[in-house]
Amino acid sequence: MPSPSRLWIPIAIADVLLILVFAAIGRDAHARGDIVSGAFATAWPFLTGAALAWLAARVWRTPLALWPTGVLVWISAVLVGMLLRAVTGQTVVLPFVIVALITLGIFLLGYRAVAALWLRASRRRRRRV
Repeated sequence: MPSPSRLWIPIAIADVLLILVFAAIGRDAHARGDIVSGAFATAWPFLTGAALAWLAARVWRTPLALWPTGVLVWISAVLVGMLLRAVTGQTVVLPFVIVALITLGIFLLGYRAVAALWLRASRRRRRRV
């Protein structure tokens, strides 16, 4: 079983994919059409925020940690994402900020929690054998 620090590449990919899923769901819910390229257009500010957190917090060292790693990626994705949306003339309204906080929190923290629990349980099972 690889250590969490060796899982940084799939975890980075999961962050990107979940932010893209968030953007695609939003575009589909609002019937914006062109979900694939539109999702990238919607997601880039949030992806930028997550990437900045990855660099600033050196997330690759403890990629599954909820605190502070997961929280920093989540908050940075939303905060930087909303700031970039505002600067580029995209919509930033309170309901969208709330939805982004909740959805990206569930996505970016949820899978980390499940993966960390699974790894912990796997290690316990191996120690018993």
